[in-house]
Amino acid sequence: MTSAANKLRVLFVDDEAPIRDVMRLELPRFGHDVTICEDGKSALAAMEKNTFDAAIVDLRMPGLSGWDVITHVKKVSPETEVIISTGHGSMEEAIQALRRGAFDFLTKPTKLAVVASVLQKVADKRALLNKTIALEKRLTAVEGGPNIVGESQPMQRVKKLIERIAPTDSTVLILGETGTGKELVARRIHDLSHRAQAPFVAINCGALPENLVESELFGHRKGAFTGADQPRKGLLEVANGGTLFLDELGELDRSMQVKLLRFLESGEVRRVGENDAIIVDVRVVCATNRDLEEMVGKEEFREDLFFRVNTFEIHLPPLRERRDDIPSLAQSLLARHLKRHDLPADLFTPAAIEALKAHDWSGNVRELANAVEHAAIMAGGVVIDLEHLPMTVLRKSTRRPKAPHFDPALAEKPRTLREIEMEMIHAALERNHGDKPRTALELGIALKTLYNKLNQPTERAEAS
Repeated sequence: MTSAANKLRVLFVDDEAPIRDVMRLELPRFGHDVTICEDGKSALAAMEKNTFDAAIVDLRMPGLSGWDVITHVKKVSPETEVIISTGHGSMEEAIQALRRGAFDFLTKPTKLAVVASVLQKVADKRALLNKTIALEKRLTAVEGGPNIVGESQPMQRVKKLIERIAPTDSTVLILGETGTGKELVARRIHDLSHRAQAPFVAINCGALPENLVESELFGHRKGAFTGADQPRKGLLEVANGGTLFLDELGELDRSMQVKLLRFLESGEVRRVGENDAIIVDVRVVCATNRDLEEMVGKEEFREDLFFRVNTFEIHLPPLRERRDDIPSLAQSLLARHLKRHDLPADLFTPAAIEALKAHDWSGNVRELANAVEHAAIMAGGVVIDLEHLPMTVLRKSTRRPKAPHFDPALAEKPRTLREIEMEMIHAALERNHGDKPRTALELGIALKTLYNKLNQPTERAEAS
């Protein structure tokens, strides 16, 4: 029995009734959905209603010939693999059909084992194509990396949950603020599952216009709507056998929530504009930064869908709640930016690390990645220091120094504001062992300002 991942929609066209009867019985036993047609005209009518993975076509038929059917298939559905059926005496025709784009040929009388073998080759080709499409989408992703970085207690809990849930086929809901790495967690679940060799496909539900979400997920046939010039597989078909990651799930409108719920309950995919559905084997992992329970209460999200996707829940902590992970994260992001994995461990000065840890990172790991890239460019290949970090990081991570203790005895000896300022600067320099970038960070001023103040003569010196 063929698995759902290898299940094909097959169009079988032959004018001989006994052969049609055999294929009507046997092809479903191989695990495929089959549509049987007695001539070319009915085959063309079937292709107007549905898209097929494979078409087995007899070359010699009354009326529209097999050549006419092949030409029509290649025109309206280029992704459909055509397998011609021909008698022993027409091998030249078979060769000609192969040159015109046919996938393979069968000679009559045809053995069922040969038919099964050819269809398996079609399934293998389709799986490879799906994996290639999924890989292309994965290579264009900008968030995350190959491993989950972080040894803090919150991240240790996340890693344990991933290891527990990954081997199952349960639906997973990943919750967390924007930029916390939800897609990275979904990929890790996929990589640790028995589906690891099948496609991982990600889609951001909030990044697509509402009228294109259904086509993106379920696909469409040619002519299903304005602009549908070619048939297209949906991402649920592309992910067949693997994992589909639905990011920003809370952005789906109510009508799409109904269709997603129907798929999760039945496994059926029906392309837009088609009548027949196919069964696919896909694990769905969802993510959102919104409060779905609150949305359910406001009737913005279906309660039945919430319970269906929330079989297992993983909460990702924001970066400000795991500051101890920032040094290793920054190092990993720098290695990723430089496309190197052999970087020394001290490419950030202690002052730079302290500044990174002090920042609140409202954009989480994504914001940190941008800051590290900025710093790497500014450093130009040298150790990253405070002066290389973005001003937004320095400005938000600086802490105001405590006001100095007022000593009444000093009131008898008037001092200028400049002298008081320099005393504070020199005291801070002493505390930081002469480290000027760190001193500037403590005082809440730019490094350039600190140098200017140190090089500026005192007012008394100017007066003399």
